[in-house]
Amino acid sequence: MTTTLPISSSSWPLPDPSPNPDSDPDPSRNLFDPPPGMAQSTPSETLPDNDGSSTSDPTDTSSSSYSEPPEPSPSDFPGNPSSCPDPLLPGLLHLSFNQDSGCFAAGTDRGFRIYNCDPFREIFRRDFDSASAGGGGGGIGVVQMLFRCNILALVGSGPEPQYPLNKVMIWDDHQSRCIGELSFRSEVKSVRLRRDRIVVILVQKIFVYNFADLKLLHQIETIANPKGLCEVSHVSGAMVLVCPGLQKGQVRVEHYASKRTKFIMAHDSRIACFALTNDGRLLATASSKGTLVRVYNTMDGSLLQEVRRGADRAEIYSLAFSSTAQWLAVSSDKGTVHVFNLKVESGSLGIERSRSASEPNSSPPSAVSHLSFIKGVLPKYFSSEWSVAQFRLNEGFQYIVAFGHQKNTVVILGMDGSFYRCQFDPVAGGEMTQLECQSFLKSEESF
Repeated sequence: MTTTLPISSSSWPLPDPSPNPDSDPDPSRNLFDPPPGMAQSTPSETLPDNDGSSTSDPTDTSSSSYSEPPEPSPSDFPGNPSSCPDPLLPGLLHLSFNQDSGCFAAGTDRGFRIYNCDPFREIFRRDFDSASAGGGGGGIGVVQMLFRCNILALVGSGPEPQYPLNKVMIWDDHQSRCIGELSFRSEVKSVRLRRDRIVVILVQKIFVYNFADLKLLHQIETIANPKGLCEVSHVSGAMVLVCPGLQKGQVRVEHYASKRTKFIMAHDSRIACFALTNDGRLLATASSKGTLVRVYNTMDGSLLQEVRRGADRAEIYSLAFSSTAQWLAVSSDKGTVHVFNLKVESGSLGIERSRSASEPNSSPPSAVSHLSFIKGVLPKYFSSEWSVAQFRLNEGFQYIVAFGHQKNTVVILGMDGSFYRCQFDPVAGGEMTQLECQSFLKSEESF
C-alpha cells in the first residue's frame, strides 16, 4: 500500500491566483518570497492514497469518461564557457522552463537551482547535504516551478537521490522545507503544475490532484510512457491535458471544462514529444522518426499543418510554441534548432497575434520546396514545409528550447550546462544570430 504523510498544521501558502507572469522579480528579494496577496489555505490532515489502489473512486461519477536520452559525454563546445569541465561542478540531471519560459530550473546531483532567462542570471540555489533532515544524497531529477512563486515539485534521482524516486515532494522554499508528499508504487517520471492542479506522470498512469488540498481528482491509464510525456494548459479556467493514449502514435486530450476526451491518431510510430499552447487549443506532435511535426486543433482533433524537420531519422528533444502561436521551435539530437512559421487560422481559435506597423503585410520566406509544383508526381518530401530559421549546435547533446520574451528570440538550454539566447529574422529567415552564450553551472565560490 502507498503511504500518506500528514502535512504541517500551519497554513499552506498557495500560488497567487493572479500574478503578473511577465514581471521580473525584484533583485533585492528572494525569488521565492511569497508574492503580495498570496492566498492562505489550511491543508487537509493527510494526503490522499494515490496509487490507484484506494477502495473509493475519487473521480466524479458525472464524468465517467475520465474512466531517457543518454547522458551527454564531455566534448569541446565552440563558444561555450563550460567546454573545460570543472570537477567541482555538480552533475546536471534535469532541465525545465517554467510556465511562461521566463525562468528555468536545473536539478543536479546536489540539489536544484533557479535561473532568470532575460537578463540571464542565477537567482537561487539550494544544495542539499546528507545532514538534511530526512534527506538523502542531494540528487534531484525533477524540478517543476509554478511561474515565479515559492512552491516547487521535486523528485529525487541520480546516484544518491535526495528523495525516493517514487515520491513527489511539495517544497515550499519560503519555509525551506517540504510541506507534503505524494507516494506511488512506481517511479515518478515527471510532474506538471498549474495554479490549481498537480499532475503526476508514472510510466503507465497519470494522476491529477487539486492543489488546495491534494485531493485526487482523476487518473488516466496510458501506453508505456518512459519519458513522462504530458502537457497541460496554463491560462486560468478549466484545464486541457494532453498525454499518450493507449495505442502507439495516439494522443489523448482531456477537456475538463466540457468533460470530453478526444483521441488523435497523430503518427504511425510512437509519440516522442509534444507541446501545447498555453490556452490548450493547439497541439504539436513528433514521432520517434523525428522527421515530421504535426499541428492539431485539440477541440476537434483536425490536422492543421505539417512541417518537416529533416529527411533523416532524429530524436526530438523538445517542441515549443511562441506565445502568439505564430512560431514553433524544435530541437533534436541532430544539433540544430529549427523555427517554423505556423499558418494556423488564429481568428477561429481565438489566439491573438500582433504585427508591427512596419510589416503589416509581411510574411516569412517561402519554406516550401521549389519542386512543390510537381508534388503530385514526386514523393511528399518535395512539397514539405521547411523551417524558416535555424541555429547550429553540437550533435550528441540534449537541448530544450523555448521562445524568449524579446521579440523573435529563442532560448536554448543544454544538458552540458550551456545557455544560448538567439534571434531570428522573421522575414529573411536563415541562420539565427547568437545574442548570448553562458555556462549556467557555476561553483559555490562563483555564486
